[in-house]
Amino acid sequence: MTEKTHDADVAFIQALAELLRENDLTELEVKREYGKDDQLNVRVSRKGEAPAPVSYAAPAPAPAAAPAPAAPAAPAAAAAPAASEDPADHPGAVTSPMVGTIYMQAEPGAPAFVKVGDQVSEGDTLLIVEAMKTMNHIPAPRAGTVKRILVEDKAAVEYGAPLMIIE
Repeated sequence: MTEKTHDADVAFIQALAELLRENDLTELEVKREYGKDDQLNVRVSRKGEAPAPVSYAAPAPAPAAAPAPAAPAAPAAAAAPAASEDPADHPGAVTSPMVGTIYMQAEPGAPAFVKVGDQVSEGDTLLIVEAMKTMNHIPAPRAGTVKRILVEDKAAVEYGAPLMIIE
């Protein structure tokens, strides 16, 4: 039985490593509890990847060369307020409850669950976060109007990252 559990754990760790690679994440940590005294703690990280998030944050490096010139050119006037205000600190921020991939609609070609300006009720689906091949519907934590959507369809998201602002 321990051989079976060991094989399942190895498969689980390989799946985590694949998720890390597919979503271009630098680190992923999971704790599994099988029973009172039986648990698995796994931390998967990429060696030498620490500069990658810094490069991504600064749009000048080559990895973001194509979208970077277009993105800073358009919101140049709005860059000052955005720099002083972290969306995660906004009282209406909806944050990601998990690491995964964002999907703005139920299936390709379908309309998005919400768009800026939409009125939502508490519990309405805002978007989906796919994690480990499981589609997790993210509900609106409160009623209000969608003021900003901070993520793009099929983008990787980390735990606690702001997804949208509802006021």
